[in-house]
Amino acid sequence: MAKLKITQIKSKNGATKRQIANLASLGIHRLHQTVEVELTPVTKGMLEKVRHLVIVEEN
Repeated sequence: MAKLKITQIKSKNGATKRQIANLASLGIHRLHQTVEVELTPVTKGMLEKVRHLVIVEEN
């Protein structure tokens, strides 16, 4: 599976509870934090819900 590098670039203030939960599930807890995750259908769906808050890069 491909690895993705995800960085939060916008604050989660004003985001819905569902979006905040998706960020936490991805392992992102603070602004400008970068995590690496496997590209699966589940993570792809989570990223779609928070695409306005993060930058996604392929490794």
